[in-house]
Amino acid sequence: MNTTSSDLEIHTDGDVTTLVLARPSVRNALRAETYDELEDVLLNLSTRALIITGADPAFCSGDDVRALTELHATQTRRRRAPQLTGAADLLLHAPYPVIAAVNGAAVGWGMELALLADFRIASDRARFGELFIRRGLVSDVAGLGRLAQLVGREKATEILLLGRIIDAPEALRIGLVGRVVEHDELMTTAMTLALELAAQPPLAVAAIKEGLRMALDPDWSSLGRWVTATLRGLFTTEDHKEGVAAFIEKREPTFVGR
Repeated sequence: MNTTSSDLEIHTDGDVTTLVLARPSVRNALRAETYDELEDVLLNLSTRALIITGADPAFCSGDDVRALTELHATQTRRRRAPQLTGAADLLLHAPYPVIAAVNGAAVGWGMELALLADFRIASDRARFGELFIRRGLVSDVAGLGRLAQLVGREKATEILLLGRIIDAPEALRIGLVGRVVEHDELMTTAMTLALELAAQPPLAVAAIKEGLRMALDPDWSSLGRWVTATLRGLFTTEDHKEGVAAFIEKREPTFVGR
């Protein structure tokens, strides 16, 4: 069964669901509607394994800066009490395995999305980057709570503070992804793993995932509230405005610390 919303495509193959970010003209950038649709899909999803990928040529280029800096989006964000991003909450607490099939650039919240998954399989065309620092912002919870688990604290700090782009071989070397495959083999590889995971006893899978969260993860709700409250302040700074302007004008930013 296949269904399509304005920003997402959902494909169901037996016990496996594939969710495709489908805004290729903007490299699958996320606007407010995308976040809402993603949350709605995950709230109502019944599956034994989930694959998340993007329509070529990108996995997800992060927030659609132009769309999310419009006045109505800013007003919506400010009205909400600080809380964990809805889609992040649902993925972090999903009882089924989540596989990120990273087919291209995964930057900003695109990298967060990959980090929220249990498994990351990368195409040889994949690129990763926590670019929030370039906009005068902090990452979402996965960059703070998951990245260091995968690559170690020092490397995670470097990735977060410098905002550099990591290619697929480097991502494999540092443990950011579990495997790298040729681009044309990505979805077959992801589906093979998903089918194997979907064949496992679902109650035991859910229990193991819960146990791993208890053993390894921070308090996601508390961290989410801190991230949202911190971003609320950072969004008002001159440095954030300069970061966005520099991105739109395709130049290097000059930050002033206010």
